[in-house]
Amino acid sequence: MKIATWNVNSLRARLAHVLAWLEANPVDALCLQETKVVDELFPAAELAEAGWRAAYSGQKSYNGVAVLAREEPADAVAGVPGDDDPERRVLAATVGGVRVLNLYVVNGRAVDDPKYAHKLAWLARVTEYAAELARAHERLVVVGDFNVAPADADVHDPDAWRGRILCSDPERAALAKLQAAAGLRDCFRLFEQAPESFSWWDYRQGGFRRNQGLRIDLILASRAMDCAGCVIDRAPRGWEKPSDHAPVVAEFR
Repeated sequence: MKIATWNVNSLRARLAHVLAWLEANPVDALCLQETKVVDELFPAAELAEAGWRAAYSGQKSYNGVAVLAREEPADAVAGVPGDDDPERRVLAATVGGVRVLNLYVVNGRAVDDPKYAHKLAWLARVTEYAAELARAHERLVVVGDFNVAPADADVHDPDAWRGRILCSDPERAALAKLQAAAGLRDCFRLFEQAPESFSWWDYRQGGFRRNQGLRIDLILASRAMDCAGCVIDRAPRGWEKPSDHAPVVAEFR
């Protein structure tokens, strides 16, 4: 079984990219973030024509998450149950007997910004939810754009980023707490990887060309998920008018 995650930075703008990538990469599930489309305009028909079913939760211009699969994603739940957050950042669904939690984590803007405290509080609520899912589902995978680089090895210039948003100690501690609470492992780090492997590069200043990136797109899996490999597919980041993120794919036995 293969599960992928990709922040597409507008599904309607990059639907052709998604369809082309899916044709070349026959995954069982693709989780999207920043779809930036209301549910009424979600391109379900176009995806269905290509053989993909979808569960989705979106809003205009911002956020939005979706789970695409060959089979209908089952028991889809949008948001954190009991949380009245209007932002569409969380979607859970079952694919092939695996409970998949798709997250688009709050960015936080800057460590001295009120949105930073909101990010940490949001992560705390999601941690409780992930722990609940782990108790209910032995086979659990949590994926998405986490907007946190887990360690210095996931940052092109650790000294320049130290203490800044996406790389601050409280953010990393919050991510580690989520993993521990739900019993999840970072699939990418289960295997030897090339140094300076990143999943996001700023559009500005030739970030991708110079490989000045961060690894913030993650696939975390419970121990019952026997991971056989995990890779970042850099190719779509070099396509015309790409997302600033690259897909990440994990294969499970």
